[in-house]
Amino acid sequence: MMLSVWISLLEAIIGFAAGIAVGGGFVAFLTLLGVIPRLIQLSKSDTFIKSYIASVIIGSLLGIYMSFADITWDLPVILLILWGLFHGIFNGMLAAALTEVLNVFPILAKRIRMDDKLLWLLMAIVFGKVAGSLFQWIIFVK
Repeated sequence: MMLSVWISLLEAIIGFAAGIAVGGGFVAFLTLLGVIPRLIQLSKSDTFIKSYIASVIIGSLLGIYMSFADITWDLPVILLILWGLFHGIFNGMLAAALTEVLNVFPILAKRIRMDDKLLWLLMAIVFGKVAGSLFQWIIFVK
C-alpha cells in the first residue's frame, strides 16, 4: 500500500518535470526564436496582435485540456476536412516562419551548391511533403 503511494508520487513528479520541460521548450520556441512576431511581420497584420496573443493562450489551454480529457466528437466529414485544413495551414505557416527565422533554406542551398536553384529546392520539399502526407493518409489512415 505504501509502495503504491510512493510510486504514484514519483510518477506525478516525473510528469510535472516533463510538463515543465515541454512548456519551457514551447515558450522558448515562441519567444526566443521570434516565430510569431516574424509571422506577424510577414503577413503585415500588426493590427491583430491582441488576437494572436489570445489565440496562442486559448489554443495552448485548449490543447492541454483536450490532451487530458476523454472527449470524442462525431463531426461531419466536411468539418473534419476543414479542421485538418486549418491544422495544415497552421503547421505549414509555423514551419515556414521557423525556417525563415533560422535561414535554413539559403544555408542548405549554399551547402549543396544550388544557390541558383533555390526555388526548385523549395518546390521539391513542398511536393515531397504533400506526397508523403497523402501517402500516409491514403495508405495508413483509412
